[in-house]
Amino acid sequence: MAEFLVFTLAAPMGAFGDLAGHERRGSNLWPGRSAILGLIGAALGVRRDDAEGQAALDAWRVAVAVLRAGTALRDYHTVQTVPSTIKRPNSRREALAEARRKGILNTVLTSRDYLTDCAFSVAIWGGDDAPALEQALRQPVFVPYLGRKSCPLAAPMAPRQIEAADPVAALAGAQLPPWLPFAQPQMIASDAFAGLAGREEIRWDQPLDRSTWHFAPRSVQIIVPEGQS
Repeated sequence: MAEFLVFTLAAPMGAFGDLAGHERRGSNLWPGRSAILGLIGAALGVRRDDAEGQAALDAWRVAVAVLRAGTALRDYHTVQTVPSTIKRPNSRREALAEARRKGILNTVLTSRDYLTDCAFSVAIWGGDDAPALEQALRQPVFVPYLGRKSCPLAAPMAPRQIEAADPVAALAGAQLPPWLPFAQPQMIASDAFAGLAGREEIRWDQPLDRSTWHFAPRSVQIIVPEGQS
């Protein structure tokens, strides 16, 4: 048996990093390792420029169960950019006004992908001071959200420490939101764990440098429970 900390993530909208360009921000189907580490870091009060605090989060291993995959939503909107010919403006407002006066204001159509009505359970293990992290998830220092700041959680994360044989068994012990009392995992994506076997998939969600947004590949075990396609 091993010790795990399990909790749930449910929200009206969520977005889970993918290749990010200026004009398109995609979303994967579940929150990856970088998203989970970022969320528990926010709960603990670890700031983005705290390199030592960010590095300490790397000890945690992660498994995520998709309880409700949600429905894809694409949000189109416009972004106004300031040409480089506008030199050293005192503010963005001033720069936009100057670009508009000169008739050189750039307007770009962009898109952001989301999943609506999504829910996940999470199991983490291997890190230090699980009781402190459990308390932080109950009373987070920074407001948690599901991928983007526009995606607040719809229910408390309900963290709890349990003992289980493996991450799959641990995820079954997560406390679910009241509107999903009997939800069963559609699939599980887990870091390596002794005796746990699944289809291997490579995800680029291992944080390397938070300040420069650098990530490394990670091997993920994909487990599809019986009865799920």
